[in-house]
Amino acid sequence: MLKVGLTGGLASGKTFVAGQLAELGCHVIQADRLGHEVLRRGGEAYDGVIREFGRGILAPDGEIDRKALGKLVFADPARLEVLNSLVHPPVFRRQQEFFDQVERQDPRAIAVVEAAIMIESGSYKRYDRLIVAVCPPQMQLRRFMERDGASEEEAKRRLERQLPLEEKCKFADYLIDTSGTKEETTRQVLEVYKQLRAEAG
Repeated sequence: MLKVGLTGGLASGKTFVAGQLAELGCHVIQADRLGHEVLRRGGEAYDGVIREFGRGILAPDGEIDRKALGKLVFADPARLEVLNSLVHPPVFRRQQEFFDQVERQDPRAIAVVEAAIMIESGSYKRYDRLIVAVCPPQMQLRRFMERDGASEEEAKRRLERQLPLEEKCKFADYLIDTSGTKEETTRQVLEVYKQLRAEAG
């Protein structure tokens, strides 16, 4: 089984790339989704996050309000680091369970994990190959503002907290430029998939 990391920057098109890889037959999971699961009531990180950040982050239904939590941590790198220390270990355990399950089903599978801060957290070292989705910073800002209804100031703040895409490119085995049409991106994904398929056997 080939373990593939898929990353990029804020709104750099990695989720579109992940969808294309899934359509081609790769087993794909989003670290974001796992992060949401471990923060839900009963999830492995729920109690620790409430202890650390207080009950003010709870929605009326008792679930963690991720927007309220985000406002606390995204303006404060030290608090973000604390949150990551609570969320990342159970997310990595769930990723390993995903790999184990995929390998049992199909030893020649391509298993892809999509995650935003894979390089920043050092978790990119867990994968056999790394794909980085890239586009110009102005396009990232515009896409994020359109997608999340964010202000330009908020988008810039979020972008500044991430490693610049040109730095992430240095770690990549494969680069996919998402700044063109969807068809152009899809063609690049297919080329990368063919190479991964050959490696996976």
